[in-house]
Amino acid sequence: MSITHHSPQTICTPSPKSTVSPTGLDLSTLPPIAILPAHLKEEEERILKETLRQQGAPLTTDASRAKVFLGKVGTKRRAEFELRSRKLVAAEEAADPKRPASPAKDEDLSSPARSGLDTHTTPIFDTSSNLDLVWVVKLTWLQACVSQGHLIPLGEHLVYKGKVLHRPKSQTTPSIKTVFTAARRPPRFGNHASRRFDGKTFTSSARHPYETPVAHLPQKTTSEYEGVDSEFPPPPEWVTKGLKYACQRFTPPAGPNQRFIEQLKKIRTARTLIDDDVGVRAYSTIIASIAAYPYELSHPRELAQLPGCDEKTTAMFVEWKNTGKIQAVEEYENNAAMTVLRLFYDIWGVGAKTARHFYFNHHWTELDDIIEFGWEDLDRVQQIGVKYYDEFLIPIPRPEVEQIASIVKEHAVRLRDERITATIVGGYRRGKAASGDVDIVVSHPELESTAGLIREMVESLEEREWITHTLTMSLTNTNRGQQTLPLRSAQGARAGFDTLDKALVVWQDPSWPTREHDLAADPKAKNPALHRRVDIIVAPWRTVGCAVLGWSGGTTFQRDLRRYAKAIKGWKFDSSGVRSRSTGEPIPLEGEHGVKGTPEDAEKAVFEGLGLDFVPPAYRATY
Repeated sequence: MSITHHSPQTICTPSPKSTVSPTGLDLSTLPPIAILPAHLKEEEERILKETLRQQGAPLTTDASRAKVFLGKVGTKRRAEFELRSRKLVAAEEAADPKRPASPAKDEDLSSPARSGLDTHTTPIFDTSSNLDLVWVVKLTWLQACVSQGHLIPLGEHLVYKGKVLHRPKSQTTPSIKTVFTAARRPPRFGNHASRRFDGKTFTSSARHPYETPVAHLPQKTTSEYEGVDSEFPPPPEWVTKGLKYACQRFTPPAGPNQRFIEQLKKIRTARTLIDDDVGVRAYSTIIASIAAYPYELSHPRELAQLPGCDEKTTAMFVEWKNTGKIQAVEEYENNAAMTVLRLFYDIWGVGAKTARHFYFNHHWTELDDIIEFGWEDLDRVQQIGVKYYDEFLIPIPRPEVEQIASIVKEHAVRLRDERITATIVGGYRRGKAASGDVDIVVSHPELESTAGLIREMVESLEEREWITHTLTMSLTNTNRGQQTLPLRSAQGARAGFDTLDKALVVWQDPSWPTREHDLAADPKAKNPALHRRVDIIVAPWRTVGCAVLGWSGGTTFQRDLRRYAKAIKGWKFDSSGVRSRSTGEPIPLEGEHGVKGTPEDAEKAVFEGLGLDFVPPAYRATY
């Protein structure tokens, strides 16, 4: 909205006290007005709101009430999108055939006399009928009204008028940040703590003022909890020794506290979606500790002894134990905004930040919105993620993972020789029945044989039509001489485990049972096989154990592995190898030229070099 200071009756340049000079304009009789913030700068939006308020306009932010939407909207298509993004569905009102669709260009509609409209008796927005109507109007209309000092006909300022078919529910729920952003320190229970954990009742007597309210917990006095202190099983050794890193303990894929963990994982997802990195790390630590605990939790005191678990965690356990649910999880699952953010977050290539941008900045609520209004702004990975959204969500069973790996190895062997190894890592190696994608670490005992191999493999697989799209191709390890990542890399702290030669590809089996028949009937027949996400990683043999280890653990296991190496050994660990943080020199845990054995043997050598007991892949399920 262009705002200048030309006359006492124009919307003025903002000042601390006023933005509008006194006029005879009265907007109090208008139906509820909502502002469309798209393309408005923050200061422009502030001035617009103040202008409407000073003229008595019934301003609202609730799409369930608004009749008039005011903004920088130039086309009907954009107007329909703005309404739809607010879950307001309307059908455009047909034009009256007896009247022109728009006024003649030389007709001055800014004057009530010239327009033939008495603004004191004829409403600009006719709400007298039983129809629920909605108008989308350009900001220029408000400017003209303020300039003239009275209401003027909509004329060419009207972008869209329609009959409402559906309105959203009234906005009565708190914002996402209010609901899901809890204090990062535990609630203060004061003198009530002992009563909460006395073995007779599971209740919460107080909470931190910024904590998400906990559902009322019924007062329960049952024999199930009385005297439970003496029945606690002895804590595992990692608890008594105070071992806080996930890489120092065994974590099975399905422990006795899985149902409670599933609740906590949902809260962690909520924290991810609202950009609470501290909360995400805290919940990851809590979840990993509980997942490693070998007994079913029966009392808050058991939980409180685990690394990362505090009074806030025990309060949630109490609530879940008493009610079978956690209020924060219920709010997360029933929040409309969170539902949309989860939808976007599940797009391959879209992170939480981008998902929030789609929803809050563009007001998109469906995949179709992205396709219709933002397709050209997506990068190639995101476009593929949207295109194959449903297929990528279908898990890949173990036999199919093994088939993909065998094809990858077959092509690598053709390019080199039989000494090529192809190790399936990721969730498959941890024993998952199905995987979201396929991760394969390829290596060869000779250093020169892994240099540039990733490019040759992708070209070979593309030629045979196994790869339909190559989305990223990284030769960073080859380009630095296949050396361990430098201590101070250009990628900084975000380098993580993605420091090797790697290709991110879309995979599809090029053959299907009826291929010949289908193509004979229709040369354009499409392959019905599902598209799959596949990561092919190439590691030099001298650090292949680090690569296999770096790609085989759950997220928290990998994070704690790096933390352990830094805190206990003074080293920097990633999938390309280990370096001393004091000297920057590589630490050859697998020997100067690698182990004489398999990649799995090399991985065990890394555990030994780090001073850790070997944790089998199936026991790295830290979620």
